[in-house]
Amino acid sequence: MSQPVVQTIHRDPALFWWILLPITVVMVLTGILRHYAMTLLQTTPKKQDLPKIRQQRSLVRGVNLRSNANVLTPASFQARKGYMVQAYQEGKFLADPESRGKPRPNPMSDPAAMEGMMGMMKGNMAMMIPQSLIMGWINAFFSGFVISNLSWYFLTLFGLQPVYNFILGSNNAANQVTQQMAMSNPGAGMMGPEQDPDKLFLSEAENLEVLDHQWILEGIEERLVAKFAAM
Repeated sequence: MSQPVVQTIHRDPALFWWILLPITVVMVLTGILRHYAMTLLQTTPKKQDLPKIRQQRSLVRGVNLRSNANVLTPASFQARKGYMVQAYQEGKFLADPESRGKPRPNPMSDPAAMEGMMGMMKGNMAMMIPQSLIMGWINAFFSGFVISNLSWYFLTLFGLQPVYNFILGSNNAANQVTQQMAMSNPGAGMMGPEQDPDKLFLSEAENLEVLDHQWILEGIEERLVAKFAAM
């Protein structure tokens, strides 16, 4: 009875020095260069004026009131609820009360929005161009090996974040996964430039009005007495 033929793949001992190490070093250096390129390409964010900040924080205040309403007494909650609902409905927290009820301007005509789009475009270029160059370099110089050089490339692409954190600090722009997550939702917030703040305020006022408030300390004396009496 013939024995099955066992095929053994012999690993070249120079594989580490001629494939794995060069790709890893190039990936680390590319990530460092990408970090400094992103730092140079980034534009300094403009400071928001006081009415804009007040408009955003006022909406957050209403959300926090709904989320933590149970810790407030009924009288305290009703007082806060009445003030917030009236202010929301009257547009007291709007950064530009005169534009209330008017159609929203075209975002393309907003210089701040255009500046944000340019920043996104710069980030995409700083991420895609090095990727294309490295993949072309790998295919040109490391083709024909048994080990998949592209597999090692993607492994280092998604696994070098601890190295970047050690060299550049935790707040670095070298991690492409973090960049993709940030660019998939740029400038995300409760009040984006495409949303009408007046509609958000009216919606939050309606949420406050229909909220069923239940104080967590309601009848606490009776509950404590019943608890200790049962012991």
